[in-house]
Amino acid sequence: MEPAGLTWVLISSALVLFMTPGLAFFYGGMDRRRNVLNMLMMNFYCILAVPVLWMLAGYSLAQVPFESDWIGGFDAFALGDLTTVGDGGALATIAFLGMFAAITPALISGAVAGRMKFAAWAVFVPLWLFIVYVPIFKWVYGGWLGQRGSLDFAGGTAIHVNAGIAALAAVFVLGRRKVDPAPPHSMPLVMIGTGILWFGWFGFNAGSALNANGQAAQAFMNTFLAGAAAGLAWIITEWVRDGRPTNLGAASGIVAGLVAVTPAAGYVSGIAPIVIGLVAGAICCYAVRLKTKFRYDDALDVVGVHFVGGLVGSLLIGFFANPKFFEAEFGAGLFYGGDLSLLAEQALANGAAIVWSFTLTFVIMKVLDVVMGVRVEEQAELTGLDLALHSETAYHD
Repeated sequence: MEPAGLTWVLISSALVLFMTPGLAFFYGGMDRRRNVLNMLMMNFYCILAVPVLWMLAGYSLAQVPFESDWIGGFDAFALGDLTTVGDGGALATIAFLGMFAAITPALISGAVAGRMKFAAWAVFVPLWLFIVYVPIFKWVYGGWLGQRGSLDFAGGTAIHVNAGIAALAAVFVLGRRKVDPAPPHSMPLVMIGTGILWFGWFGFNAGSALNANGQAAQAFMNTFLAGAAAGLAWIITEWVRDGRPTNLGAASGIVAGLVAVTPAAGYVSGIAPIVIGLVAGAICCYAVRLKTKFRYDDALDVVGVHFVGGLVGSLLIGFFANPKFFEAEFGAGLFYGGDLSLLAEQALANGAAIVWSFTLTFVIMKVLDVVMGVRVEEQAELTGLDLALHSETAYHD
């Protein structure tokens, strides 16, 4: 790895790490004031536990070459004999991927807000990392799905669709909250979190080029345009539908656009990121209301934004992928000289991730429920998880 590329990967790693505190503020502001510290703790726990687990075995199982297309090996257990001899590119890449691994289970926390035991969460995260995240990551990046030709530049399938459908499985086991949903307790926190997420997302997407090159620059631009277009589409949609635009809509739209462009960031150009953002913003604006219709309690819209947004963006690769622009060898989308084969591969990859993630997450939650219980007592839920689980309060009179 060239010095400029190494520098960019290291900077991108720090940007992606910063996204998890940003997510904590984003979710924390959306949650009730009596649960905000619990939400912060759930997110920060992921950046305490996951990097250690990733170094010990996660990276080795997810990326080390092995005769199986389904899972890696143990040659890099505890990073094996990896040293800084050479350019340090391998170590920087492992760190970068570890930041991705940390934020992925954190995304699920928004769906289970206000009612999951922290002890259960502390056990759930490592189990989910190894049983769900690592296999899907392997399949998409170097395993059987990637070898078939599906594309996922920075984690639309492996991260957002994966975590989003896992969130749905988790809330099915947890059940609905005892108290009615409430508006965000702090919109300033939500907007601060949104800004941090967008800032970090430039490292998330552009850093996935693993070099300081033209593809990274295009991914950077795509991240900028898709986030803006989706935020615009969301507030226009709710303005027409509800008669008013909202800050929460702008924030949710921005995140939906960033989610949608993530799998496509290094494969599309021109007007494509704007179209992806506009489509994702409008669709996700309606998708977040499905929880009311189908009565699943996705507290902070993880399913409607991350699952739906990630799926929309991943499928749109089948239309907008442009290998000629990048002078690269990957499948062309329908609008750039290809046919429906890439779209079919995108559908297969996401379908496989959905089935695996939903099924295994449901099983993990059910087993934890039997062994230790996953839901807090009703009184703790009514009192608030900050006091009940952490003996702290975010706000003092």
